[in-house]
Amino acid sequence: MVAQWHGRRHAWVTVVALTAAGAGLLLSTGCAENGTAVASGRPSSSAGEVVRAAPDVLTKYGTSKTRTSMTMASGGTRIAVDGKGSFNYRKRLGQLTVRLPEGTSGAQPGERRPVTEIVVPQSLYMKNRGAGVPEDKWVRVDTTALADGNLVTAGATDPVSAAELLRGARKVTYEGRRKVGGESVRFYRGTVDLSAAARGATPHWRDQLAAAAKGFSRSTVPFDAYIDGQGRLRKIRHEFTFSGGAQGKPGGTESGAAGGQEVAVSSTTWFYGFGVPVRVVMPESSDIYAGKIAPFQ
Repeated sequence: MVAQWHGRRHAWVTVVALTAAGAGLLLSTGCAENGTAVASGRPSSSAGEVVRAAPDVLTKYGTSKTRTSMTMASGGTRIAVDGKGSFNYRKRLGQLTVRLPEGTSGAQPGERRPVTEIVVPQSLYMKNRGAGVPEDKWVRVDTTALADGNLVTAGATDPVSAAELLRGARKVTYEGRRKVGGESVRFYRGTVDLSAAARGATPHWRDQLAAAAKGFSRSTVPFDAYIDGQGRLRKIRHEFTFSGGAQGKPGGTESGAAGGQEVAVSSTTWFYGFGVPVRVVMPESSDIYAGKIAPFQ
């Protein structure tokens, strides 16, 4: 959740919460040292095509474990949220356990409340949400109605959304080799055109990204992408920017930042453990909280 300090030093107030055909060629050919795909010794795909194909490669490999990290910087303050879980890219669903900042949403001093999140097409479910929600209940949010398309709402850019954004990759350059998880991968840098990403996204994610294209203060999002020899994303980082003057209350919560200042949000997602079993148990309707959702505090 994106939050800012107020008071003397250590009080949290939520400012954004509930407001985040080339693939087969890559798999069969690999990549050249300049970051392009090659076939029969000849370059066949540009760096941009390699990056834009990455979502389809994830689908081909099916599942993975994931880690997430999100940081917010505003007015000289920096906060962090992290999570971990697993996702099924063919079924477009998965589960994360996200740790909120200390003291958020009724947590004890020094405690980082863990929130269980289930991500499915067009919906986000959260348990241990706090802020007026019974501990044994889930909260369901329509992600197509969120101003950011759920790219940062949940305190994590879920792996499906992080990958789908790359369908709008523009001005992509190959920056050489790097290490991710001890493995040598290829590093790409560029920007995402949010509108283009929405147009190119798979149907279930299209409305969410279309909402994001309208909700951020900038229409392009810088990214760093790390892709292995099989064309699989291993790490992706996006740099989002919100306008602090924009206020909204989707899901009964506030968004935006005081004073109209811009809020920079850095979201990083790691992909590993490909092929792991992923089992997600959906909440029963009787387990979903029907009351009004209070903002995080």
